[in-house]
Amino acid sequence: MMAARTYLDWNATAPLRPEARTAMLAALDLQGNPSSVHAEGRAARAVVEDARERVAALVGAAPADVVFTSGATEANVTVLSGGWSTILVADIEHESVLHPAKASRARIIEIPVDATGSIDAGAIADEILCSSEPLGRALLTLQMANNETGAIQPVAAVAAFARAHGIATHTDAVQACGRLVVDVGALGIDYLSLSAHKLGGPKGVGALILRAGAALPNLLLGGGQERRRRAGTENVAGIAGFGAAAECAARELAHVDRQRALRDRLECEIVRQTPDAVIIGARSERLRNTSCIALAGKTAETLLIKLDLAGIAVSSGSACSSGKVGASHVLRAMGIAPDLARAAIRISLGATTTDDDIARFLAAWTTITRTAAKAA
Repeated sequence: MMAARTYLDWNATAPLRPEARTAMLAALDLQGNPSSVHAEGRAARAVVEDARERVAALVGAAPADVVFTSGATEANVTVLSGGWSTILVADIEHESVLHPAKASRARIIEIPVDATGSIDAGAIADEILCSSEPLGRALLTLQMANNETGAIQPVAAVAAFARAHGIATHTDAVQACGRLVVDVGALGIDYLSLSAHKLGGPKGVGALILRAGAALPNLLLGGGQERRRRAGTENVAGIAGFGAAAECAARELAHVDRQRALRDRLECEIVRQTPDAVIIGARSERLRNTSCIALAGKTAETLLIKLDLAGIAVSSGSACSSGKVGASHVLRAMGIAPDLARAAIRISLGATTTDDDIARFLAAWTTITRTAAKAA
């Protein structure tokens, strides 16, 4: 049998919540197609619409503004492929934003970030106000919180400026939802992407939130599902699990400070044990659960393997970039030195992370770094 493990990779995916599992199993027993008008179809439809209300409540949206997707990547790609003339984007964005933006025919305006991973709002204003070319139909995309460093961006302030200049706004809120209070109305944005499995829901389901009246081509053409926004029979079981997870995440928002206390204890002990360790983005406003740590002279690959063998699951960079362990494009955009960037690992906590989990990580870290020091 596998020894007990410590899971500290919640930013990659959160363990499935019992409530989500229960909702999914119940939905799997439903026979009807949610587009059918008979009793079986109406029962399936009721599950989808109940989940839509719960997801909408998590982000302060109207249920009619929620379009279920296969995940946040689909939502991001749909928005970024919306036929824009100009796209303003920072290099710290997730690959599911950067790739479709750069593959589009739009003129790309790069938003600079500073050493803390925060965008330069003044540079955005300069680009918009001083552009020598007309922006045309323009989109500004800005993640709410970074998946690697946890840095939180001033989405509301940037969106207000963009809106005043006729620019649509999109935010990838995958890491923020369930960890910050998110209200699409207060943010003043046009499009928001989120994913179920970051909240403790199932993998392979997400949502795009569209402000009423926001223009965007349909995600998929065909049938009339999702108010003709996305054709195809809905993933009823996945959506049911998403709704249950969203409701749980909304309730837990009042208790996220516990994660900050655990993270701060973790970081303080790491720096005490290994003074050369660097907490990347420590001076920025960060998600309470996220810590990006680099130890000069080491490589992330080696640290990940040794931690994994010790029963600790952490990561390096984005889970969507797995298969490569190397310098992160996020850290490169922040100006982090390449050798330090290659040493960076991400530790991310969640709702069920305990003091014992932190203690086990620190014990493994002590063993690994002391052994490495003796070998040197």
